[in-house]
Parts: sequence; structure tokens; C-alpha cells
Amino acid sequence: MIKFCIGVAAAALLAGPTLASVSFNYEKAGVLNTTATFEYSGVEKFDSRELGTGGFTTTFGTSGNPVVITGVYSGVTILDADQYGGAGGTGRYGVTFDSPYTLSLSTSDDSPLTYFGYWLSALDSGNQLEFLKDGVTVATITPSDVITNTGSCPASAHCGNPSGPFAGFNTAQPYVFINIYFDDGDSYDTVRFFEQPTVGGYESDNHTVGYFLQKGGVVPEPATWAMMIMGFGLVGFAARRRNAMAAKTLA
Repeated sequence: MIKFCIGVAAAALLAGPTLASVSFNYEKAGVLNTTATFEYSGVEKFDSRELGTGGFTTTFGTSGNPVVITGVYSGVTILDADQYGGAGGTGRYGVTFDSPYTLSLSTSDDSPLTYFGYWLSALDSGNQLEFLKDGVTVATITPSDVITNTGSCPASAHCGNPSGPFAGFNTAQPYVFINIYFDDGDSYDTVRFFEQPTVGGYESDNHTVGYFLQKGGVVPEPATWAMMIMGFGLVGFAARRRNAMAAKTLA
């Protein structure tokens, strides 16, 4: 488990006293969902969403539960599963190419959300994830953060689509389920996905939100922990451009 104050990890990007204490780790290669446990949680799989770019409201399957989690997606593009996205190689997934999309969250009892997890597929060097609380950025996850932990391609076990009809495709890029935990009473209410620089798409699926009880995922080696504390800009990588995908015609 990587435990860090995001103010240390991204001091060059963020400023001010509102930065959150966050733990970040990942699941074993091929695992499509989190192994964390929760007081309450829900998952958005995108499979029932209309193809194209727009927005929708979801309850992550929590309707009727003691705590209902509501999310509003804005500006997300929905595509059918292909070699780049769609957990398990089926259904649909969310992506952005050249403009950000956001997920705004609330709970029926106003309790804070302390966990966000997602199936990150076909990671490229532009994939940026930002967390906000009351309009203020409190944490970020960059491509280097992911590669520092999972390893670079083609050596990492996370390289290439792991399952379904597209298994073995695109071995130049990592596919991994990411866990982000907000610790020490910190929380978030908005997630923002964007490309910077714009080199392809930010594909993801199985968006999982909730209040965690026990953390799951892989515990990194001490050497990796030290690298994360020193700063997440140490390990870079080159990812194949996917210009053809940016021009893909939606069905």
C-alpha cells in the first residue's frame, strides 16, 4: 500500500493547505474489480448507457440501500468494448479524447466518500485523473504514478488487454484496476478525467465509489514506496498514439 500526502507527490502542481491524505494501490494483473471491503459502495459499468458523448445520472446500483450514492456524469463519451476499453471485453465503457469529463457525487445522508476505484485500460502518457472537494483540487493520479507501481511495458504483467475477445491485444500499454483511498477524514465529491497532453484516449470502466472499511489491492515493495515518496515524476513512459481511435465514428 502506498500512503502519501498528495502535497508531497505533486507539490509542483498543487498549492495550498487543502491537499488530501491519500492511499493509492492497484489490483493483481487481470483483476477487473476492487478487492477492498466497504460500509457502502456501488459500481457504474456503463453497459446500459447510450453510445455517444453527453451525460447521465447514476446511483451506481445503490437505489433502495440505506445510503444511496448519486453520480452525475458530464461530457463523457460511451463506446462499445474494443481492444482499448470495456472490462472483460464486453459491454461498454467511458472515455475522453480531447476534452475533460466530470463525475459529481453526493450521498443520501451527506456522508463523505472516501474511495474511488476504476478499471484503467490502455494507459497512455496523457491520462490524468483529478479529485476535487468543494471545487478545490485535493489529489491527482498521473501516468507516472501508475507506471511507478505496475511497471512499464512490455515487461509488466499488466501489459495488454487481459480478457475476453480482445485478450492479448495492445501489449504496449498497461491495463489495471486502480484503488484510491482518502485517509484521515479526507474525502472528495468530484472526479475529473482528462488528457494532458492529448495523445489518445482515457479509457476506463467499473467506476466504484463508496466508504471503505478495509483496503485491498497489491502492497508494493519498499523500494517502490520510496520512489513514490520522493515524487511521482521519476518514471516516464512512451505510449503508442491512437489517432485512429480519436476519429472513431460512434455507432
